[in-house]
Amino acid sequence: METPAEIAARRQRLLLILGTIAALLFALHLFSSILLPFVLAALIAYLLDPIADRLEAVGVPRGLAAILLVVALLALIIAFLLLFYPLILAQISILISLIPQYIRLLGDLIQQSLLWLEENLGPEFVDQRLRQLALNQVNTMIGWLTGAIASVVGGGVQLINVLTLIVVTPIVAFYLLRDWPKIIARLDSWVPRRYAPTVREIAAEIDRILSAWVRGQALVCLILALFYATALTAAGLQLGLIVGLTAGILSFIPYVGTLTGFVVGVGMAAAQFGTWSGVLTIAAIFVFGNVVEGYVLYPRLLGERVELHAVWVIFALFAGGAVFGFLGVLLAVPIAAAIGVIVRHWLRRYLASELYRDEGRL
Repeated sequence: METPAEIAARRQRLLLILGTIAALLFALHLFSSILLPFVLAALIAYLLDPIADRLEAVGVPRGLAAILLVVALLALIIAFLLLFYPLILAQISILISLIPQYIRLLGDLIQQSLLWLEENLGPEFVDQRLRQLALNQVNTMIGWLTGAIASVVGGGVQLINVLTLIVVTPIVAFYLLRDWPKIIARLDSWVPRRYAPTVREIAAEIDRILSAWVRGQALVCLILALFYATALTAAGLQLGLIVGLTAGILSFIPYVGTLTGFVVGVGMAAAQFGTWSGVLTIAAIFVFGNVVEGYVLYPRLLGERVELHAVWVIFALFAGGAVFGFLGVLLAVPIAAAIGVIVRHWLRRYLASELYRDEGRL
């Protein structure tokens, strides 16, 4: 039987947990417009911390290791931009010039489809009003797509500006990486001693799953982006580079990257080549990439140790993006991993409890 003091302490702990969660959610909502560089810096520090630990273990001071790693990461990013920026810019220029052609081809395809339906199902099924309605809907969709692209590009330029990329994020990443062990130790010291072993066990499980997913998924996206970009360009697709890179990058959302690349690539191939052989070649590239992704890359680089179901990841990414935009997308997988670990922990406790094993009858 719990004493009044124990009941009061339990109530205080519950209120403290709920208050902390509410405060974090309110802070995310209030400061979401300025948190992006800090979240990116925290992600960089988290990814580079194991390397910094190894450098520190061989005698390199933690501060020097942090500087070397951040500078090396910046050098890799700059080298990537110098190599691919002119090519991507050229591909974007080609895309802009081809948009009117694609719109015209789409309109012709819909018109031909309606004529085919009219010939096979009769004029009473497909009349002039239905044809005009379909064309109007296409124009509406194209207008919405154009506005969405402009909004995304404008928002991206506003959020990820030169100052954030070049100054704020690297500086914050350096300080976080330098002080990462101290930050973890300080957070650990704030945990109530009674629950410290449980919290450490949960935190270690979250770190194991999250690190496996982030590092494994980053390698998968990089390999797929290089494969799709190289294969599509070699196949002669005009926008093969940008389509391939986009498909590879979007592969962090399960099935979305390959499916998006397949639809866009096959559509562009149909408009460019006009022959079944060209379309089938592009389709075969994405089918082969999907097979390699599902049967080679994922089992080897992620495997069952990740314990993040594809549906849960997709839901988390879309939910985070809907609530907090790009910031929510960055935080979606860490939060999803944490929720999954906590739920499994409490489920194990429930299955081992008398509440679950009670065999008494009503």
